[in-house]
Amino acid sequence: LVFTEEDKYGLYSNLLFKYFLAEGIVCGHDLFVASAKEHPDNILKELPAPLLDDSYRKDLGDEAAAVKSEDFQDSMKIAWRYQNLPKIETSPTTYTRFGHYYDVSKKMSPELCQSVKLHSFYLHEELPFEPKMKTWNMNSGYARLLQSIQRIISQEGFDGSDPQKKQRNVLRIGIQSLGSILWGDDVCCSDAPEDPQSLTKFLYVLRGLLRKSLSACIITVPAHLIQNKAIMERVTNLSDVVVGLESFIGSERETNPLYKDYHGLVHVHQIPQLNSLICDVSDTKDLAFRLKRKQFTIE
Repeated sequence: LVFTEEDKYGLYSNLLFKYFLAEGIVCGHDLFVASAKEHPDNILKELPAPLLDDSYRKDLGDEAAAVKSEDFQDSMKIAWRYQNLPKIETSPTTYTRFGHYYDVSKKMSPELCQSVKLHSFYLHEELPFEPKMKTWNMNSGYARLLQSIQRIISQEGFDGSDPQKKQRNVLRIGIQSLGSILWGDDVCCSDAPEDPQSLTKFLYVLRGLLRKSLSACIITVPAHLIQNKAIMERVTNLSDVVVGLESFIGSERETNPLYKDYHGLVHVHQIPQLNSLICDVSDTKDLAFRLKRKQFTIE
C-alpha cells in the first residue's frame, strides 16, 4: 500500500498517480481506478506515453545533453579546489534501465490502454443505486469501494488463498484523493471530525485485502487539509510506503535561489521492511523533483 500525501494543488501527486497506472499498463497488469473527483475514464485518457526502446534513449539523450551543457556552465563557476572532485551523475542515462520512462508531453495511445483489463469505480455513479449502507460501521462511499475491490479480487482470480488454474496476473489499484469531502468524509473539514474512524477502518480492511491477493495499491490523500495529527499517524501506520510531495507553488521557497531548478521536495516518510513489525524511516532527506519538458524526475 503506497500512500502519497498530495501537494497543495494536487498537480504533482496526480502525475505520480498516473505514472503508477501507466507502468501497470506497460507491464500488462490489470488496473482498478477509483475516484470521487474526476471520472476514471478521463484519468486513463491522460496517462503519459511510454518511451519505448530507441525513442527513450533519444529523448533521454536530448535531456542529458541539456543537463550536460548546464553542468558545463556551472563548472565554470565552481571554485578551483572543487574542480577535481568526482562528480555525482544524476541523469538516468548512466544507469542500467530500471522500469520504464514516460513522456508527460504526450498521451498514451488508446490501443495500448485497451490492451489490459480496466476496472473503474466512480463514486457519483455508484451511490444512487444502493440504499445508504453502514457496513463495517464506516461511511457508505468507502464501504461501496471496498465491496467493489473485494468483488474484482475474487472474480478475476487475484485471490492468493484461492488457487486458480488460469494464468496469474497482478492487479494495480489506484484511489484518488481519499479522505476528501468528495468521499463524504469530514476528516479534512474539522479538527474534531464526526466520523474519525472511517478512513482508518477502510485502510485496515483494504490492507487485509491486499495482503491476501496479488495486488498493489496507490492512494493519494490531501494530507495538508487533515488537521488532526492522530488520524494522520494512524493512516501512516496502516500504510507500507508513505511519500509526501511538497510543491513550491505559493511558498517562499519558490523564490529561494537554492531551489531554483526544482518544483518541489519529496519527503520519504516510511518504507517497508521485510520480516519486521515496524517500517523503516528513510534517512534520505534531500530529494527534490522537477517537471521538465518531457519528464518528471526525482533527484
